[in-house]
Amino acid sequence: MTCQPTKVPAADTIDIDALRAKYAAEKAKRVRKDGQAQYTRPTGDILPDFAADPHMPQAARAPISEEIDALVLGAGWGGIMASYYLTKEGVSNIRNIDTAGDFGGVWYWNRYPGIQCDNDAYCYLPLLEQMGFMPSKKFSDGQEIQGYAKSIAARFGFADKALFHTQVNSLKWDASSQRWRIGTNRGDDIRARFVIVAAGVLNMPKLPAVPGIDKFRGKMFHSARWDYAYTGGAYGAPVLDKLADKVVAITGTGATAIQAVPHLAKYARHLYVIQRTPSTVDERPNPPTDPDWAKSLEPGWQQARMANFHRGAQEVFQPGESDLICDIWTEINRNLSAQLAAEGKEVTMEEFMAKREVMDFQVMERLRGRCDALVKDPATAEALKPYYNHMCKRPLSSDDYYPAFNRENVTLIDVSDSQGLEAMTELGFIANGEEHAIDCMIFASGFEVTSDLDRRWGIATFKGRDGVSIYDHWRDGPVTLHGITTRNFPNMGFIGYIQGGINSSVTEHFGRQGAHMAWIIAQALKQGKTVVEPSQEAQDAYVKTYFEIRPDLSALQARCPPGYFNNEGAANNKWALFPGWGYGWDNFEEMLSDWRTVGDMPGMEVS
Repeated sequence: MTCQPTKVPAADTIDIDALRAKYAAEKAKRVRKDGQAQYTRPTGDILPDFAADPHMPQAARAPISEEIDALVLGAGWGGIMASYYLTKEGVSNIRNIDTAGDFGGVWYWNRYPGIQCDNDAYCYLPLLEQMGFMPSKKFSDGQEIQGYAKSIAARFGFADKALFHTQVNSLKWDASSQRWRIGTNRGDDIRARFVIVAAGVLNMPKLPAVPGIDKFRGKMFHSARWDYAYTGGAYGAPVLDKLADKVVAITGTGATAIQAVPHLAKYARHLYVIQRTPSTVDERPNPPTDPDWAKSLEPGWQQARMANFHRGAQEVFQPGESDLICDIWTEINRNLSAQLAAEGKEVTMEEFMAKREVMDFQVMERLRGRCDALVKDPATAEALKPYYNHMCKRPLSSDDYYPAFNRENVTLIDVSDSQGLEAMTELGFIANGEEHAIDCMIFASGFEVTSDLDRRWGIATFKGRDGVSIYDHWRDGPVTLHGITTRNFPNMGFIGYIQGGINSSVTEHFGRQGAHMAWIIAQALKQGKTVVEPSQEAQDAYVKTYFEIRPDLSALQARCPPGYFNNEGAANNKWALFPGWGYGWDNFEEMLSDWRTVGDMPGMEVS
């Protein structure tokens, strides 16, 4: 079935100038001077340290002392894809290290009720053709995703090499042995010739630094450490029957809350939903996978689908191209493509961007209209309306979130005027000057996505050549060759949103970075090279080009309300998401492919 444009309010019915002013006013009242400092990590006196695993007991083991070819720091999608490509290149003397108890990354930790991926699973789950696997539906449940992640590690032979429930405390380059020395909280001493840092972007939960949080006498937990012993139910069976006599609050209204709130609303005696900035919440058709469609797919279908998704979500559909994804992520470009085809004339890039901005307002107006259509109380509906540009926050979808606010036992507490919770007390929380008594506080407050590296990685000592700390080296933001390697950190690669091509499918993006670094490692091992490091000249040239051609997103980011996309409204957002290559994803991947084809790693000092 061909995906059709959505019905949006006509452009001439929208007062765009008034909306621009509204967007600016809504952003201004939410910006806080303390920025990323408004979030913290628990000390253990308030909540258990987030490194602790509530899902699986930690098995005792003896410390390991060994030499290996490659250490992969992380066992989420970045780490899994790095190990897959290392294995494919013939590098098998490897280990993954992770604080979790198994593979999966965020899909290991996140087990809250209703958890699903909010991206098209046929794009998000990598290696579907290689694995002979097909997701059960368009938006996979968390259990399916984590089970699939584990199956990749098992199929390609690196599952039993991983060290789980293990925190890396120190990473140091040892010039005398030309290896990385890795120390852990389990007493390990690992000497690795190469290291791939795949620490993830959704790995470190953050906790609002609310005054008085240590005084609260009720139950508290983070949504990424869900406590089914308290709520009742189990992972995959969210019958939260132990909440029947409980008053519960959940703070945060991002992707987690959108999925968890309907379940909490169904079972809690009363539920307070504490919101600073509302999300966009579109409808969520989630049909099971059509077996006839699956049988009809030709080899190469997943790469073609991912390319289509990327063009629809981040670039532009090709003339006559159908939207294969057909959801909130691709709506603006889908509608715009239909509009341009109907007009039948070519436009300049400036004209295209102007039309795209107008379509952004039209789509957001449609999404705000869903609040009025689905929420009975007008004041609640108005408070749930998102007033910002489409990609200022992660686009979400749910058929059950808005209707939850029609229940008598659900109250929305909007804290935009006070920029968050004012305080917690022994009995509950204070918002807008009023105390609310509760039994349980759930923090759906997200992760350290764009904050400083030392907050995200949790590695106390991370030093390269001559004792240079990565936290100092990248204090003002990353400097790299190809967004993957960096001077003074030889034999090391990085996976993440770092100065390179950005694909809308995070697993494809991380996978291509892993493939590139795996090729470098394999070539060095085959050729008997001991040190591979970008030259200063090559790195400087790449960084210079990157900034010269980088798309200027500063105006958009400056308009967005504070959140993890812009590190809580930071003026100089050095770790902003989506730092794309100015010539696009395909050009970036072609550049890296050509670089590998040359064979002698130009720009690298190899010894």
